[in-house]
Amino acid sequence: MIYAEILAGGKGTRMGNINMPKQYLPLNNRPIIIHTIEKFLLNDRFEKIIIVSPKDWIIHTKDIIKKHLGKNERVVVVEGGKDRNESIMSGIKYIEKTFGINDDDIIVTHDSVRPFLTHRIIEENIDSAIEYGAVDTVIEAIDTIIQSEDGKVISNIPVRDMMYQGQTPQSFNIRKLVTYYDSLDSAQKEILTDACKIFALKGDQVRLVRGEVFNIKVTTPYDLKVADAILQERISR
Repeated sequence: MIYAEILAGGKGTRMGNINMPKQYLPLNNRPIIIHTIEKFLLNDRFEKIIIVSPKDWIIHTKDIIKKHLGKNERVVVVEGGKDRNESIMSGIKYIEKTFGINDDDIIVTHDSVRPFLTHRIIEENIDSAIEYGAVDTVIEAIDTIIQSEDGKVISNIPVRDMMYQGQTPQSFNIRKLVTYYDSLDSAQKEILTDACKIFALKGDQVRLVRGEVFNIKVTTPYDLKVADAILQERISR
């Protein structure tokens, strides 16, 4: 089966002085996360759409979903973990408990604050994950990337043609992801900031899917203004 997992466990510290996690901030009078969930509801290939929420915001998450999207049996809210990868595993534990895990099961994971993903991106993630087992959504790096080990001087300038900026979705064969994750020691798990790196650490290839420049992550107040501009432009068409 194919599952979607929308990661909404972040606190939004880079958004500044706000009274709620960034995924609940309004974008054209509706929470950002609602715009994101809608994109997955439009795709009928998903058995379940799992929303991973901070523990203290689970009730709020359920309430806004009911208010803006109504009751939908495909959408379920579960409690997240202490970091991104543990939150992914929280959704997978729900799947295992409810349905069991089969060898060909796929999970499409996505940031709750990337509300502009497209049907094409979702479809290519699903198809590539089925064929290859692990997928990352990326765009080509536009600017030159500077590497600095101490934050003061340049350590390296990688060849830009080989550089990409990571987005989401990231999609995986569930059984493979769980097997690889469980084989990591605690030190390896501590430094992981990206689920695709789990596959890289195990020497397994991760297929690339082309993202879109407008598939932005709303992290700062500036990002929220850009997101609003994108949405208003689409509404005015």
